[in-house]
Amino acid sequence: MDELLQKGGLGKLKEGSVVDGTIVEIQDKAVIVDIGAKAEGIINSYEFPDLGDIHIGEKIEVLLERLEDKDGRPVLSYDKAQQKKNWQNIMERCQEGSIVSGRVKSKVKGGKAGLMVNIGVDAFLPVSQVDTQAPKNLDYYIGQTLDMKVVKIDLERKNIVVSRRELIEEQRQQKRKELLDQLEVGSRVRGVVKNLVDFGAFIDLGGLDALLPSQDISWGRIAHPREILKVGEEIEVYVTEVDKEKGRISLGLKQLRANPWDQIEARYPKGTRVRGKVISNVAFGCFVELETGVEGLVHASQFSWGKRAVKPLDFPKVGDEIDAVILDIQKDKQRISLSFRELDENPWTMAIHNYPVGAHIRGKVRNMAPHCAFIELEEGIDGVVYLQDMSWTRKINHPSEIMKKGDDVDAIVLSVDAEKQRIALGIKQLSVDPWKEVSGSYKVGDIVEGVVTKIIPNGVFVRLKEDIDGFVHISQLAEGHVDKVKDVLNQNDPVVARVIKVDHEARRIGLSIKAAHYDSDRLAAETAAYESLSHGETLSNFGDIFERAQNDAQAEAARHA
Repeated sequence: MDELLQKGGLGKLKEGSVVDGTIVEIQDKAVIVDIGAKAEGIINSYEFPDLGDIHIGEKIEVLLERLEDKDGRPVLSYDKAQQKKNWQNIMERCQEGSIVSGRVKSKVKGGKAGLMVNIGVDAFLPVSQVDTQAPKNLDYYIGQTLDMKVVKIDLERKNIVVSRRELIEEQRQQKRKELLDQLEVGSRVRGVVKNLVDFGAFIDLGGLDALLPSQDISWGRIAHPREILKVGEEIEVYVTEVDKEKGRISLGLKQLRANPWDQIEARYPKGTRVRGKVISNVAFGCFVELETGVEGLVHASQFSWGKRAVKPLDFPKVGDEIDAVILDIQKDKQRISLSFRELDENPWTMAIHNYPVGAHIRGKVRNMAPHCAFIELEEGIDGVVYLQDMSWTRKINHPSEIMKKGDDVDAIVLSVDAEKQRIALGIKQLSVDPWKEVSGSYKVGDIVEGVVTKIIPNGVFVRLKEDIDGFVHISQLAEGHVDKVKDVLNQNDPVVARVIKVDHEARRIGLSIKAAHYDSDRLAAETAAYESLSHGETLSNFGDIFERAQNDAQAEAARHA
């Protein structure tokens, strides 16, 4: 057997040694090499940088890893022979921090994932050091030649760790410095949209990231940068700010176009009729875009000539094309005031002629407030009737006591103020003031009949003839003490009472039920006692009593309104 081995040449071959070989065949995935053994060895083609650089018959050095595999062939490696031969050379020219070039051989899986790179010897490129962001697909790099930085050399283990990321970052830092030195405010540069965020876009200027704020993307209103920009798109931008200390660049896109607010007054003179698109509705009005970057506000007060509150239905829809009139321009604040109502003639300009003082009018109750009612005279013009002008005789606590919304009512025009858009109306003025005749109809001592219309804690109001109200204080309801008015009277009860007080100036009539059946002597005594009461007592002053009673009635009505 020894003799056969010597004859086959294997006696001269030792595992782990570098031996000479001859290329006898070149295939796509393998190179066949004869080293003088009893069989030829097979080397994977990926161990050769370029199969086009080798040829059949060429002498090469290979590492004999094993004398035979299971098929009886020697196990050879061209790459390991080169590494073993080149290790000393690599150590002489390769130091930590130096830049090297190498071809990616394979990927490494597991806990220490990365790439094996041939730089003359094998070096390890961790996955975190392949690029500025760890790549998801390491297969992409296999076969590529990369420039890298040597970050660690272990001589004992003959291990080298390299980083492409550090080299890229250093190169970018240098490029950033060069770009920062070149850029000036006002420069126009080209860049690629790298990322879009709510507040703007980040633009890659070729290694230097700069911010393009949302407000500098367009002269017009945008909700998000994606409305105008796309990631990966190359655009021209304007340099608005350079901070070399912090390495920050701010950009503008709208600055490449003329500011639409230049010469704005010349393009939109006051009083001009314009057309625009509704872009948003807010509680106080709507915004209208007249052109890109130029918006105007139609305040709710400018929707119509009427004073009624603006409702959601009154607002135009977003996207609608509408007409308006320019009211005012504030160029420094970039504000334009618009009006819808100026498109129509102001109905108040003729109000003083159409509704002269003293005119008898008819209108519809449009709305009511605690102290007045609004009467619609025509589209855009309302008149107002206050409580004191609703009745000569009755104490009206709320308009709903004599009218309801939608009713048609008659009234007299009391005053017109076209500038303030006010028309005062009166209902009681439709008839003669009955108090002018009261002195003849009601005298102290008269017996009168009426109906209870209101009950309050202090007494009751009684409706007399001609719609005149009289008041019976609780002390005058019956002989003796009365705890509660309702113990004696109820709403709509008929009463017979005696007039004990008539105040023409204050338009008040005081009544007494308990004195209704007094004879003349007892009535005289009761009246004298009533008139002589001192200021601090319960019935000190009829005017005070009546006033308090009316205030109580008004408060009671307000609670139930």
